[in-house]
Amino acid sequence: MTKQRKKKFEVESGETIEQCLDRMKKEGYQPMRRLEKPIFEERTERSTKEYVPVRQKIVFEGVLTENEQ
Repeated sequence: MTKQRKKKFEVESGETIEQCLDRMKKEGYQPMRRLEKPIFEERTERSTKEYVPVRQKIVFEGVLTENEQ
């Protein structure tokens, strides 16, 4: 079975960026792009809605290394 040429890897909760990059490397991928998306939480105070950033979602897009193709 051939591997996908591109694959996305999300940094899991409790995982460091370095651990995610190591996981990518073990699967035969190298990072090509880093995407960051804020995660917001809705808070209501005195009948006003407010969206507050809670954390950052980090996703790496990886491509197969040359020796894996």
